[in-house]
Amino acid sequence: MKIRGDQLSSTLTRQSAPLYWLAGDEILLLREAADEVRRHWREAGFAEREVFHVEQGFDWNDFLYQLDATSLFAERKLIELRLYGAKLDARGREAITAWLDKAPEDYRVLITGPRIDSSVLSAKWFRNLDDKLVLVQIWPIDRARLPAWLRQRLGAAGIQADDDALQVLTDRVEGNLLAAEQEIEKLALLAGAGPGANARLTGKDVLRLVSDSSRYDLGKLTDAALRGDAERAQRVLGGLRAEGVFPLLILAVLGRELRQLLQILEQIDQGREIGQAMSAARVWQSRKPIVSQALKRLSTDKAQQMLEHCKLIDHSVKGLHRANPWDELSLLVLQLSGRFCDYASLRAE
Repeated sequence: MKIRGDQLSSTLTRQSAPLYWLAGDEILLLREAADEVRRHWREAGFAEREVFHVEQGFDWNDFLYQLDATSLFAERKLIELRLYGAKLDARGREAITAWLDKAPEDYRVLITGPRIDSSVLSAKWFRNLDDKLVLVQIWPIDRARLPAWLRQRLGAAGIQADDDALQVLTDRVEGNLLAAEQEIEKLALLAGAGPGANARLTGKDVLRLVSDSSRYDLGKLTDAALRGDAERAQRVLGGLRAEGVFPLLILAVLGRELRQLLQILEQIDQGREIGQAMSAARVWQSRKPIVSQALKRLSTDKAQQMLEHCKLIDHSVKGLHRANPWDELSLLVLQLSGRFCDYASLRAE
């Protein structure tokens, strides 16, 4: 059984599965979900807890031993498996399957680990366990949902934030929910807030009190550019530069995106439907809307010109061209965002 993170509370109350598997890459949300599962089983009488850290070389016999360790007077126990990889080896798969085949009444298992990819979800061994476990897929809070998430958290801390405050706070903590949690705790302390309080928070307050903890990454850069959000794309690029990301790494990601766009545009030029062209280029379903936005403003010629620009940037990074690579990356991101102009003349100036 697969559920979303926001379905965990209701599922715990009605589904007494022997194993809950929490999978996700957002540390804060994963930690809070695990706390909720622990609290639920503790209240149900599973007072004892044992934790196994599943790293390379882990002996699954230590886990399977629990199958034979029960006794008439044994405490009801919650066993935790903390995975450090997204996939289980053959021995791990066998151990989980053997456990669920027996599933002792006095034991429950909680697995926490990274996001599970589609190859695991579609594997036969995993599909055979679907009715015996609850898989909780915990997704990150994207930028569109982050202000509402922050408003709810601030409200729980006794703080009412205006729209400006939420916007600034979103920019400062985007992609780093642990930092967001820490900043909210700090704001509540400074404001003397607490449950039931009604402290006010403005944009100026956030600018004064909150450090810039946003975690920029390459995916956010390409997504912003594809959406045509040039301002945000430039801000992310500046963040990557401040974090010391090597420009060739950024160029590689942008170049890969442009080659995929060119492939799609060439197929469209040949008369293929845009949806078919994106599928043929293996564009993920979740990314098709933003790729479609870029395709509406791009042409084959423009995509080819930008790939030529990539060569210039590559040469500038390697010292084969006098251009500033960061300036050129900024121009390339503007082009990809739909801000087309004669950049050769701008460079000459």
